Amino acid sequence: MIKAVLFDLDGTLIDTAADFVRIIQAMCREQNRPVVDAAAIRSQVSEGGRAMVKLVFPELDVDDPILWQHRQDFLDRYGADIAVDTTLFAGMDTLLQQLEQRAIPWGIVTNKPRWLSEALLQALALTERCQVLVCPEDVQHTKPDPEPMFLAAKQLDIAAKDIIYIGDHPRDIDAGKAANMPTVLAAYGYLPPDRAADLVSWQADYIVEDVEALTQLILSQID
Repeated sequence: MIKAVLFDLDGTLIDTAADFVRIIQAMCREQNRPVVDAAAIRSQVSEGGRAMVKLVFPELDVDDPILWQHRQDFLDRYGADIAVDTTLFAGMDTLLQQLEQRAIPWGIVTNKPRWLSEALLQALALTERCQVLVCPEDVQHTKPDPEPMFLAAKQLDIAAKDIIYIGDHPRDIDAGKAANMPTVLAAYGYLPPDRAADLVSWQADYIVEDVEALTQLILSQID
């Protein structure tokens, strides 16, 4: 039986794409660049800020210092005006309430920087509800390495095998499996385009198409 639930952040627990679309498209207009389609931006959210900024400047190499400058500009804009259009995915608050009513702790393991993760949780009134938050600053090796998963389990004082992990990127599934956690692929999230066609190949224990299906799955594992 599952004793705790861990989520990836963007694209799994929280729908942040609209804010990224707003910022990236504003950067396009300011730079007199073609405005990137919202769907293209959404598909790159789980790849991080650098991948989204590269949509604006496709000619720049990923290691180009100029691209990194634009990435910092993107992060500064995001941090200064966070959660304008960001929400929990539809039905997610109900799932969290169900967990809380059953005294099942839930938390987050993310590759998002802590200052941004904490700002998001505060903006959405989730800070006090979230029982554990593991970010890149907390570990030497981020996902897909299992180190963040083991740290979250240690902080919860629950064996990793008794914690289910939900994510929308192959690194989420790889990290969970490496930690011997049951894994759930959130197919409603920001799936990488090159991996979206064959979700079975990710080898997650479960695949869910929406939060309703996720809720049914989790409750079946704890009731």
